[in-house]
Amino acid sequence: MSNYKSIHKIGRDEIIINKSRFIGTACPVEREEEALEFIDKIKKEFKDATHNVYAYVIGENSNIQRFSDDGEPSGTAGMPVLNVIMQENIKNVAVVVTRYFGGVLLGAGGLVRAYTKGSKIALESGIIVDKAMFYDVSFKIDYTLLGKMENELLKNNYIVKDKVYEEQVIVKLIVEKENLDNISALVGEISSGKAQISLGQAAFYSTRNGKLVGY
Repeated sequence: MSNYKSIHKIGRDEIIINKSRFIGTACPVEREEEALEFIDKIKKEFKDATHNVYAYVIGENSNIQRFSDDGEPSGTAGMPVLNVIMQENIKNVAVVVTRYFGGVLLGAGGLVRAYTKGSKIALESGIIVDKAMFYDVSFKIDYTLLGKMENELLKNNYIVKDKVYEEQVIVKLIVEKENLDNISALVGEISSGKAQISLGQAAFYSTRNGKLVGY
């Protein structure tokens, strides 16, 4: 799967509209089973709510799309939630908008606006990010070269996950695929060809404005 847009973490926010309470909860998911488990969890948490409306989108081509109005008039709840996800081009996410009815009817247009807003605040609370693939990279280097290596890593915006101090220093990074050749060349240059990188597993990490979220 190529880079894609999603959310970084579970997010929740709420609003009051004409005395009705809308609670939006969003969760990153990788599979449909995860989405269904998340929805079931929210339904149990808010089992006394009037409605637990949901939508989710999963897959590289957004090929899995599901939604439910959960008793609201057709087209006024689940579809607006799904539309927000699609308009933001977000993938691998599930959103539940919970409603506690406040005694005032909102009408079809009011419901669409309310569930749209509930979906937006849930996604924003989860932090909308770009998901980019990074590889685990490690190498060993002499202590005498560590300072120079750290300066070069910092200057070139490489992400250092850990350093292990043994007979040599084991430096552990996460590196985007397009930078693998560059880091290999850099390590080779500073170590005069004595150090070589070891390539580990690849995983998606959250990035925002070109910066890694959480690092």
